[in-house]
Amino acid sequence: MSPIVVGLLLASALIHAIWNAIVRNGEDRFWSLAIICLVGAVAALPFALALGVPAAASWPYLILSASLQIGYSLFLVRAYRDGDLSSVYPIARGSAPLLVTLGAALLAGELPNTAGLTGIACVSAGIILLALGSNRPDPKSTAAALATGVFIASYMVVDGLGVRLSEHATSYAAWQAVVAGVLIPLSFVVIRRRAPRLPRGKEGMLVVGAGILGTLGYCIAVWAMSKSTMGGVSAIRETSILFAALIGTFVLHERMTLHKALGALVITAGVVCLSAG
Repeated sequence: MSPIVVGLLLASALIHAIWNAIVRNGEDRFWSLAIICLVGAVAALPFALALGVPAAASWPYLILSASLQIGYSLFLVRAYRDGDLSSVYPIARGSAPLLVTLGAALLAGELPNTAGLTGIACVSAGIILLALGSNRPDPKSTAAALATGVFIASYMVVDGLGVRLSEHATSYAAWQAVVAGVLIPLSFVVIRRRAPRLPRGKEGMLVVGAGILGTLGYCIAVWAMSKSTMGGVSAIRETSILFAALIGTFVLHERMTLHKALGALVITAGVVCLSAG
């Protein structure tokens, strides 16, 4: 994997951790997530129109991915209802790299080399270490976090397949942001039986900023899957857990433990292996 792709994915990981911290710290997490997605759709629409429509063969994947992200959003909100960012986030994101690698092997015949497999194993092991501390979430939050991880892996594999059929990776990424950014707020309307209120004040500014950054972050990941293995992209993107642990400790004042520190070191070793793979 090229240093440019690795660097962009690490930026995507930081962005992802930031907007998750904003969602976790919000008073109404479902509203925050709905507005983040809606803002992302509005931000992506001009680019989608300018870049044109991706190949017709990729649209079923694009729509399926956007639909899977509804499930991801609902389980993520449930997991954050009672769990801390630094305990729920590692479980939700940690299950994704191995599941994505398995899905890519089964559906795309994509097998990483030895360095790639070592990197994926290190990242996954480090993420598990981050989730084993004394502040682990309650069973219901843990189950919701694991379900979130399954949805993450599912939509990433679907997007990995779709972007390779699109003939234009940036166009696919932009349209994916638009479609998902419309469907998730619509799910809010169906469940709450009302439209989400418009963002305002400090919280509104944070959510709007998270929407723009979050869309950029996932578009980078989708583009990267057109250049590199799905499992490798997923593993590097899940280093967002490192950033989430730091944000949880220094911004949200959650306790740093030995498991978190050791997990951070193992994940860093994994990124080095993946960048060489």
